Amino acid sequence: MKCRKCQNKASIHMRQHKLALCKEHYLEWIPEQTEKFIKKYQMFTHEENILVAVSGGKDSLSLWDILVRLGYKADGVYLGLGIDEDINYSHESQRLCEKFAAEKNLKLHVVDIEKEYGQSIPMLAQSSHRGYGKPCAVCGLAKRHEMNRVARDLGYDVLATGHNLDDEAAVLFGNTLSWASEFLLRQGPVLPEKNGLARKVKPLCRFYEREMTAYALLSGIEYIYEECPFAEGSKSIFYKETLNQLETVRPGAKLIFYLGFLEARKSGELFIEKNVEAGVLHDCPKCGQPTSTPDFCSFCRMIEKANVEA
Repeated sequence: MKCRKCQNKASIHMRQHKLALCKEHYLEWIPEQTEKFIKKYQMFTHEENILVAVSGGKDSLSLWDILVRLGYKADGVYLGLGIDEDINYSHESQRLCEKFAAEKNLKLHVVDIEKEYGQSIPMLAQSSHRGYGKPCAVCGLAKRHEMNRVARDLGYDVLATGHNLDDEAAVLFGNTLSWASEFLLRQGPVLPEKNGLARKVKPLCRFYEREMTAYALLSGIEYIYEECPFAEGSKSIFYKETLNQLETVRPGAKLIFYLGFLEARKSGELFIEKNVEAGVLHDCPKCGQPTSTPDFCSFCRMIEKANVEA
């Protein structure tokens, strides 16, 4: 297989795009496409300050690398979750984020959940009904709360995450199976800022996981290979595996599925939009972040409960 641009040996073949590229042109193509997506969905401008949520994985570190290559003002934030069960997952993730930032002379904010609130994610999960003993729901709640807090408190214009197409298609698949209208309405490349919630963007939402893995490897980005030890058996992994089977038979199926959803939303063809109203948000009396109840937000209630039971 030859590179379409230079006819040298291709490093990657993307069947869904009918495109093969060598290393040099692939490392040009990914940032070029990312810039197109940023402009298409009006995510942010070169004048705005971007906070990139990094986990030590291939997607988030690649996103940070791409934005810097494109000339955006992008800093990183790493959340220490205290997940060090069978492997030193959080410790190794933080090390790789700090190494990446140091090598490229970039600013990285580190927030240790346990030091900040006295409880790690596994500890919070044990004292919470969320996730029925599994930390995934607790972890998601904590990350959303803390990423928004850091972006707000430090004055960033936008929060960027490294969700790829496989992530987005799996979430869409799960929400469609259960017709989770509220979640379907919130899914997209951009979630606008509203009532104290930072603007959230997903510049990699149209790239396959395989494409981001290739970018990280060809760029020499060192990232953590292990999945979170608590992810085993999760619904999201099952949905990804199901969609991968479909993709094998029909290359491009995941992209068609996701883009078709976005187009239906844009054109107003989703009937759910007529039946779901946006909830009224209030400021949490404790942390000041938006919440749908007049009482403490879900995160502050969880922390309070955990500290009482500790």
